[in-house]
Amino acid sequence: MTTPWQFGTLLGFDLETTGIDRYNDVPVSYALVEFNGGKRVSGASRIVNPGRPIPAEAMAVHGITDERAQAEGQPLDEAIAEIVAALVAATRDEIPIVGSNLPYDLSMVEACAQRLLGFGLLDAGFNAPVIDVLVIDKTYAKFRKGKKKLDVLCEVYGITIEGAHDAAVDATAAVEVALAQVAMYADARNHRGEGTLPLLDQLSVRELHSLQAQWHRTWAEGFTKFLSEKNLKPLSPDEFVWPISTPDAK
Repeated sequence: MTTPWQFGTLLGFDLETTGIDRYNDVPVSYALVEFNGGKRVSGASRIVNPGRPIPAEAMAVHGITDERAQAEGQPLDEAIAEIVAALVAATRDEIPIVGSNLPYDLSMVEACAQRLLGFGLLDAGFNAPVIDVLVIDKTYAKFRKGKKKLDVLCEVYGITIEGAHDAAVDATAAVEVALAQVAMYADARNHRGEGTLPLLDQLSVRELHSLQAQWHRTWAEGFTKFLSEKNLKPLSPDEFVWPISTPDAK
C-alpha cells in the first residue's frame, strides 16, 4: 500500500530576498528543510551575499544586513546552483516541495539561474510536485476574511511560529501548516470553498499538484474580475501561472 504523501518525505523551501520583484530581486538567505513521517528530520539554511545593497525595507523584514551578508554570505551564483541541485534532486526522488506562495520563490530561482548559470530550473529538469499552503488556504477557506501571509496561516491552523521571516523558520512552518491542512480538510465539513472539493488526505501528491494549478488560475481569474470591476489594474498574464512563472508567460 502506498504511503500517503503527508507521511512521506517533504522538502520545505523558503527564500528571504532583496525585495518583492520575483524576476529581478535575489535571495539573501534560503532554507531547505526535510520532513519524514510528519516530523522534521533535517534542515539546511544559508546566508547569501546578493552582490548588491539590501534595501532598508527588505532588511526591516528579515533583519539581514549588508555587513552580515558580506561577512557570512555564500556567493549568489553558488547559492543558486545549490538550490537548483536540491530541487532537481527532489524531482528525481518525487519529493514534494512545500512552501507558501511558492511562485514567488521558485520563479526567483528560475530567473536567477537563467542569468547566473545560463540555464533555469525547468531546463535542468525540475518537475517535482509542489504543495503551496497559500493556494490550498485560498481554495478551502475561500470566504475567510483577513490576510493570508504565513504567520496568519500558522495562527489559523494552530502552528506556533517564532522568528518569522527567517528562511528556516518559515520553511518549517509551511510544512507544518500543510500537515495541519491535510488533517483539517480530511473532513468536508471544515472547508469553506465552493462546490465539492476533494479531501486532501485522499489525493496523490501529483493529483494535488495538478489541482493547485487549476485552483490558482481560478483564483487569478476571479481576482482579475474583481480588479476590473473596481477599475484597477488587472493581473499580468504571468500571475496566472503556477508554480513557476516567467516575465513572458502568456
